[in-house]
Amino acid sequence: MKKVLLKITNLDRSYALTNTVLIVMFSILTFSCSNDDDRTPPAFITEISQEIKDLTYFRGDEKAPAVLIAVPGGPSTELARDIVDNLAQDISSPSILTVTVHQAQTLNPNILEGNDITLDQAINFNAESVEMLSEVITYFKDEGRTVYVAGISFGAFVTQELIAQKGIDAADDYLIITGRLDINDAMWQGLAEGKNAFFENGVTPIVDDEPFADAFNRNEARMFAGLAMNRYREQFNTIESLSNITYIYGETDMAVGRLTDEEVTFLQSKNANILSGNGGHNLPFEGFLKQGFNEAFGIVLQ
Repeated sequence: MKKVLLKITNLDRSYALTNTVLIVMFSILTFSCSNDDDRTPPAFITEISQEIKDLTYFRGDEKAPAVLIAVPGGPSTELARDIVDNLAQDISSPSILTVTVHQAQTLNPNILEGNDITLDQAINFNAESVEMLSEVITYFKDEGRTVYVAGISFGAFVTQELIAQKGIDAADDYLIITGRLDINDAMWQGLAEGKNAFFENGVTPIVDDEPFADAFNRNEARMFAGLAMNRYREQFNTIESLSNITYIYGETDMAVGRLTDEEVTFLQSKNANILSGNGGHNLPFEGFLKQGFNEAFGIVLQ
C-alpha cells in the first residue's frame, strides 16, 4: 500500500483572500481490511447517470457500494479534481467511489470573476451549491449505497448547510474540518462588505478597514459570508443526535477561529465526536486527520 497526498484547496483568510487557493497536504493510504471491503453492492446499482456525471468528477468503480464525497475549501472557480485524482491513486479497494461535486461558481466562474455580487446573491449561489450536493447524495443513497461527506474550510460550511437544509440523515456520516457553528458577527459582517478578516491567535476577530481592491476577492469574501452568517447551533438544535459527525478544529485557527466553549459544549450535548489540536487552519494537527477519517468513516490513513 502506497501513500498518496490528498490535496484540498482552501481559502486561508489569515493571509488575506489575495492568496486565493492554498493547498493542504494530507497523507492518505489505501483502505485497510475493514468492513468497507466486505460490502456487497446492491443488485440494482448501475453505472452513474449522465445527469449526475455532469455534476461531478469521480474516480473508482461506478458500481461501488460506498461513496466518499469531498467538499473542498474555497470558494474556487475550479472543480476539485486534484482531490479525487490523488485519492484514486492509492484507493485500491473496489468498494469505494471518490467524488467531488460542482458548485455554482465552478459551473459559472463569472460569479467570482465578474462584477461585484451582493450578499443576497452570494446566499442564493451557495444555496444552488447545496442543492447540487444534495442531488448527488440522494442519487447514491436511493441506490442503497453508503455515502460519506468530508468538508473542509468553505466545504465545512457547505456541509453544515446541507445538514441544516436536508437533515442529518442526508448522508450516512460526516467529517467536518476547520469549520465553525456560530462564527463571530464581526467576522462575517466584514466579509459581507468584501473585506479581509481573520482571527488573531484563533480567538479575536480582526477586520480590515477597507474592502479588497479586487472584485474577485470581494466576491470570494461575500460567498464565504453567505454561509458563515448562519447560526448552526440554532439550526441543529432540533436534531436529536449529531453522533454521525466528527468535527476537527484547530486551537489557533486564524482563518475561521477556534470553536468557542459554547460551540464545543453544544456538539458534546449532541454526541458529536470532537477532535482538536494546537494547529491552525492549513496544516492543523496532522495526526487528527488520520484519527478523523478512521473514526468518521472507518478509513485507515497512514
